[in-house]
Amino acid sequence: MDTWKIGFLFSTSGVTSIIERSQLHGAMLAIDQINEKGGVLGRRFEPISYDPSSIVERYGELAERLIVDDRVSVIFGCYMSSSRKAVLPVVERRNALFFYPTLYEGFEYSPNVIYGGATPNQNSVPLANYLMGAYGKRFFFVGSDYIYPRESNRVMRNVVRQGGGEITGERYFGLDAKAEDFAEVVDEIMQVRPDAIFSTVVGQSCIEFYKAYHAAGGNGRECPIASLTTNEAEIAAIGVEASVGHITAAPYFRSINSPANRRFLKAYEKKFGSTVDVTSCCEAAYSQVHLFADALEETGEMDTEGLREALLGATFDAPQGQIKIDPDNNHTYLQSRIAKVNAEGEFVIENKVRRAIKPDPYLVYPAIHDWSFRTQKVAVGSRHNE
Repeated sequence: MDTWKIGFLFSTSGVTSIIERSQLHGAMLAIDQINEKGGVLGRRFEPISYDPSSIVERYGELAERLIVDDRVSVIFGCYMSSSRKAVLPVVERRNALFFYPTLYEGFEYSPNVIYGGATPNQNSVPLANYLMGAYGKRFFFVGSDYIYPRESNRVMRNVVRQGGGEITGERYFGLDAKAEDFAEVVDEIMQVRPDAIFSTVVGQSCIEFYKAYHAAGGNGRECPIASLTTNEAEIAAIGVEASVGHITAAPYFRSINSPANRRFLKAYEKKFGSTVDVTSCCEAAYSQVHLFADALEETGEMDTEGLREALLGATFDAPQGQIKIDPDNNHTYLQSRIAKVNAEGEFVIENKVRRAIKPDPYLVYPAIHDWSFRTQKVAVGSRHNE
């Protein structure tokens, strides 16, 4: 029987595998669900997956292999912006369609990419406003040394300064940094005593940074590490004691109490045995596969232009809530939530917007808003708290 071939580029080894493996799991769960219903127009999905091993150059090479050797014209993949940048010229040159299910720094558009993660106006801006209101206006930046952290910090710096805030320090580390590598910057943080630490440290080194901060006496209840990337899988690896009080802004958290999310988690646990690695990037990959399947149902063929046309304006009732692909820029209307780790190691949602936020990847609109009229405090009580 004929199948629909689709490609996947998520690392199951290397420094970013803790996140990318969860993205692959989310995508594969969606494929299973679609195939169990008979596929699309009677044809099942056939996934072709490669492991780039978290090596940036490999993503571009394997994208080329998928398109040329495997005859695939639709690819899902990547976590780091540097790996997305490696794939981008390949899919544009070959006119393939690339789904990127990860938050990123913004300031990009490609007609060959469907962006499924949060842009700065959907996470950086609400996080900065929340932190300045709840903790204070003095921030210390710590990040991994590549495109996303540096650009994300540039955006956050502008937002904080517009709000009358101050950046007390800014340091970057390699993706393979260990706990001891963070000792000096943690000492500096303890001396400077900022109101909050904004972390764009990713992958395994994120876990090492949080542990180093805790070992030096850092207390998330007093001076939290706030992030756009630290998620449930990493919190589990960091441990409850070192995680309490720290904050993340994201469209999705595992603790969302809604019928759609309960169904998603139940299906995920049935397939993989646990929901411990369910993250916002996992949920984005899951949702993007479903959005693609709906578009394919409409077009009936793997034609890049036809699929893009069907995708623009498309909606999906995702575990996070309804999402929509913005026809203006190929990015996605997403929910915006801010959550804090509780004593059980679970994210408790502190604030959320009332409806999905239109993506503004170029931050055309002013960065500082009065978010109070669009946010609501969520009562804390149960594990699922929204």
